[in-house]
Amino acid sequence: MKLPENSLFGILMRARWWVSALVALAVFGLARLLLPEGLALFAALPFGVIACVVAWREIRRPRGARLDKALAALREMAWEEFADAVQSAYREAGFAVKRIDGAADFELEKSGQVTLLSARRWKAAVTGVEPLKELAAARDRRGAGECLYASAGGMTDKARAFCAEHKMKVVEGEELVQLVRSAR
Repeated sequence: MKLPENSLFGILMRARWWVSALVALAVFGLARLLLPEGLALFAALPFGVIACVVAWREIRRPRGARLDKALAALREMAWEEFADAVQSAYREAGFAVKRIDGAADFELEKSGQVTLLSARRWKAAVTGVEPLKELAAARDRRGAGECLYASAGGMTDKARAFCAEHKMKVVEGEELVQLVRSAR
């Protein structure tokens, strides 16, 4: 189940855990002025649950040294293992996934929208503009709507500017670790 992006609960799921905890306390305090304690607690319960879910996600999220270690583990994976994990993760997210050859490694399709994903150079320490130009050309040739580029390393400033200019999304760092972790 996916929450609407602009709903109160959707916004709280993207915020830090303590924001939901404060909302739960505020709702409880305001409801307590008008309602018995049990009903006030019931009114604040959804916000408390959201605070717990978001806190659990934050605890599990790799950061700092844990993120560096997780990215190093990704770089040690063989291509087939990494590709299988990426393919499984996108299938679980509801995409039809097809491996292709060329500048892109995967064609992702969901609700008629085609996205190309380039992941073969995920180990590169620094990505320059050239593979991104190839991916943009492949998008144009195949008529895809979007492009994704997976990277466990860094990108040059020119590469980031190229991605922004050509509306390409980079799956990197924490997002890449979470993607591969979800498939395992």
